[in-house]
Amino acid sequence: MSEPTAPTPKKNNKAAVAIALLSIVVIVQGVKIYLDYKDREAVKQELEVTSQNLESTLTRLNEIKAELDDKIQKIEKLGGDVTELQKAKAEVEMELKSSRKRSEKAIRELNDRVGGYEELLVAKDQEIERLQSINKELYSENRNLKTKQNVLNDSINRLAKNKSDLQAKVTVASQLKAENVLVAALNSKGKERDSPFRARQLDKLKVEFNLAENPVAPIEGKKIMIRVIDENGQAIFNVEKGSGTFMLNGKEEFYTAAQEILFDNTKQKLTFVYEKGSEYASGNYTVDIFTDGYKMGSAQFSVK
Repeated sequence: MSEPTAPTPKKNNKAAVAIALLSIVVIVQGVKIYLDYKDREAVKQELEVTSQNLESTLTRLNEIKAELDDKIQKIEKLGGDVTELQKAKAEVEMELKSSRKRSEKAIRELNDRVGGYEELLVAKDQEIERLQSINKELYSENRNLKTKQNVLNDSINRLAKNKSDLQAKVTVASQLKAENVLVAALNSKGKERDSPFRARQLDKLKVEFNLAENPVAPIEGKKIMIRVIDENGQAIFNVEKGSGTFMLNGKEEFYTAAQEILFDNTKQKLTFVYEKGSEYASGNYTVDIFTDGYKMGSAQFSVK
């Protein structure tokens, strides 16, 4: 009886093939997993870079916003136009408020705009320098004009003062003077007596003088007044006999008698005759002559 024959390795080959196929599948899956991991890492890294670029850009935008504010204030102070800067600031503020999720393309476009804003800032720096130079020149010119104006004002003030001083001198120079003042007593018969007088001889008081020549005094109407005062400084007056009041050094004073005349600069003579109506008390008296609030002259007499 013959020995049985050995089985063929057919089943073994199938197993080997299956194992090989499984190994290939495992290898392929492993490679796929590895490639997927690498892709995810690359995407993650790309996102991190994109995020960093965006944050860097936004930080620069915040800096640009601050620089725009600074330039706006400086140019407004210098009187320049800030329309372009205000428009750029509005755009920057809008970008800062926008979503932080942006594509790489969007970030590149934003960076391009950042570059444009930086160029604008450089241009505005140059404009600020130009405006500062113009303002400096204007300040210098204005200061020179003020200096000239001050000099002119000083000259005007000096001229006004000189005119005022001259007017004051002319006013003083044009004042009238009473000269050759004579005081006499008239009795009831018209006889004149010189001072000192006896009370019974002094029915009327006569004051006579002439107006001194004055080449600068205008020809015009004048009110000439005499005031008789006793040794106590009291004025002798009687309103019923023509006495009245006038202003002297800001105070109302009585005058004894007055005349309205036309001063014609001819050394005209004036005579006042005043009847008191009662006897004069013994003592010393002064006759002052006034016009326009100033004293023209004076004389004295006494009564025994």
